[in-house]
Amino acid sequence: MGAPQTGPDFKARASAALSDAHLKVAIDRTTGTGQSKRAAAVAAFPEFEAARSRAAAIKDHVIAHLDHYLAEFERNATAAGAQIHWARNAAEAAGIVTRICRDEGARIVTRSKSMLGEEIGLPHALEEAGIERVETDLAEHIIQLAGERPSHIIWPAMHRTREDVADLFRDGHSPPPNAEDPEAMVASARRVLREKFLAADIGISGANFLVAETGATCTVTNEGNAELSTTPPRVHIVTAGIEKLVPSTAHAMALLRVLVRSATGGEVTQYTTFHCGPKRAGDADGPEVMHVVLVDNGRTRMLGDEFREMLRCVRCGACMNHCVVYRQIGGHAYGGTYPGPMGAVLTPVLDGLAPSKDLPFACTMNGRCEEVCPVKIPLKTMLKAWRVRSWDSQQQAGAMRFGLGLWGFAARRPWLYHIGTWLALPVMRLFGRGGWIRRMPLAGGWTGSRDLPTPAARSFMAQYRSAQRRGRE
Repeated sequence: MGAPQTGPDFKARASAALSDAHLKVAIDRTTGTGQSKRAAAVAAFPEFEAARSRAAAIKDHVIAHLDHYLAEFERNATAAGAQIHWARNAAEAAGIVTRICRDEGARIVTRSKSMLGEEIGLPHALEEAGIERVETDLAEHIIQLAGERPSHIIWPAMHRTREDVADLFRDGHSPPPNAEDPEAMVASARRVLREKFLAADIGISGANFLVAETGATCTVTNEGNAELSTTPPRVHIVTAGIEKLVPSTAHAMALLRVLVRSATGGEVTQYTTFHCGPKRAGDADGPEVMHVVLVDNGRTRMLGDEFREMLRCVRCGACMNHCVVYRQIGGHAYGGTYPGPMGAVLTPVLDGLAPSKDLPFACTMNGRCEEVCPVKIPLKTMLKAWRVRSWDSQQQAGAMRFGLGLWGFAARRPWLYHIGTWLALPVMRLFGRGGWIRRMPLAGGWTGSRDLPTPAARSFMAQYRSAQRRGRE
């Protein structure tokens, strides 16, 4: 699956993000807008819950018959003139793409936004091969200039302010924009990118859906950059996870009804394009050669375990916008390709549990991610499953295991638990100042970043028993 991308220092990254007020403003602004737009779109679509159920059923059907639809897609895509490649892991996928680029003598490659490309390490692989890579999505263009990775799967540069972008464009565009207002900066990006669109030898895109009955790939964008990345170049390469399959175009459209509303709060995207093979005789435009790289990278392994339903994911980003943890620390703190709740489930699959053992615990278990997921993925249940695996494989620190083991021992013996709380509460009150405990031995994991309320003079159970006695008198 390639080298793990997740660093083992999630807590350090999260701590740094929490102290970044600039980042917090950017996150609140973007995710807040995402929440409100989604809420308005759902309110205007009374059938949304029924559409969610249908979308989940479509994905479950495909997952249950994945071998059939993979064979059907390969057969029909090949008949349409596309060349199909199979990649077992990230390294194979990136290797296939770079080999095609070298064989075609490509010097410049344009790329539309694709999280799978990030997953397989394609940007790094192209650079290592000496091929100029041009990110054509505006937000991806911004973070390419900044030398960063996406912080959100829909809004990759959400952590950057307008002033940040103006500085990046002044340094990265020649000539630089003559003003800091958005219109001038977009015009500058359009001019720079248009030259690359026309000069590109190969265009690389992802796919939102793979349509089995026609062999077509489907991309949805709001900027039109995917169309300019895939139509002018002589060669078009598609990279897609094998779970992107749908039986028919009608099924793709049914999924789009919930995907777009969940991702951007719109009814449709500005551009929905189906690519069915290379240019045919009589076509006005289109690539002369089309390759489709179908990527496994752990997906077939997920078919047989408790994370199977994660294969429903349509990459809308709604779970991130509504996650209280993501909204505090942003996407880069997660360390891997996919942030937020979906990333906390997927990253251990892609990179292994050891380097990502903290991610399943970056969750309050409030279930909001499940409520907004357009395909009803039980994210909370899966995060619990990863916590169990983490515990069973002894990934957590010894102090935590000892503390929770001690608590569990007492909790299974109510008489011992009551004695323990009876002894602990007076001690805790000694550390209280003004109704709060700011420092206390053995509780640094909590008091290091937040305060504990001082326990009441009498416990709830003591007050309850007293009330019962008064009631009997």
